[in-house]
Amino acid sequence: MPDDDGLLGSLRYLFADIIGDEDEGPPVLPDACPAHLGPAVRDAIHLMIEYQSTKYAQLYVDRLRRFVGRRGVDDAMLADIARLMAERMAYEDPIRLAQVKLAEVSATGLAARSADDVKQFRLDELIDALPAVIADPILGLLDWFGWRRRRVSIRFSANSRFSVRRLRIEAGLKRWRLFSNRYAKERVWVERWLHMIDRSLTKQPAAASAVIHTATMIRGYGEPYRQGIADWHAIIDGLAKPTFDGVLALPDLAGAIAEARAAAMPDPRQAALKRKIAEIRARVPVTPAR
Repeated sequence: MPDDDGLLGSLRYLFADIIGDEDEGPPVLPDACPAHLGPAVRDAIHLMIEYQSTKYAQLYVDRLRRFVGRRGVDDAMLADIARLMAERMAYEDPIRLAQVKLAEVSATGLAARSADDVKQFRLDELIDALPAVIADPILGLLDWFGWRRRRVSIRFSANSRFSVRRLRIEAGLKRWRLFSNRYAKERVWVERWLHMIDRSLTKQPAAASAVIHTATMIRGYGEPYRQGIADWHAIIDGLAKPTFDGVLALPDLAGAIAEARAAAMPDPRQAALKRKIAEIRARVPVTPAR
């Protein structure tokens, strides 16, 4: 599970956003952050501010600070953590897609027509972007009607004043994002990913880079996103965590992760992935938990 400091930090910044505490300036780079990583980290900080708020950017910096100057974390590894964490913290929900489309208007002006973006979501995915107090009753109704997995198409257009006004309303929902079911899930995922990196650095340093790059399994939205999340948990729970717990004597965790990832397919049942994980586990002894 994620460490307590990480969870408390996330909650602290959640409540800071709730009360609108934005008096402080943008966060600064962590002490001892390599100079050549400065531009990339600053870009990530600006992304976090645009995506959510200054406090959200501070949460990003505080999460990154855990690994700055950490033994076993070289510049390349720190750069990967910084980049992949920024990508996950700026996850693609309908609010983000509206923000991106509005950015096109700012760059080109309303007179320059741009292609409409039509995205497919599941109904529960759209509802998960709302505050939980609103989303939970609606999800209950969707379950009752059997509509939770129904797909809907959403058009993100900036080709008229009306469509731009709608985008601004959608993008303005970002102030409620940190109350949403989706954010709660993403917060837990990021903290667990960081926790697994930390455990790998302690228990099996050679596998740390492979653990870091498991974040690339999770992309976008819709079914690919859900499949990536499910596959990630299967690999972490089936290989990484038992290795760190001392239950599975897996000498080459990095190789095992690569092998399992190669077996992952777009299959909700995860049949091939589960077979591969079982095959890998069968090769090594399983010891009682300590």
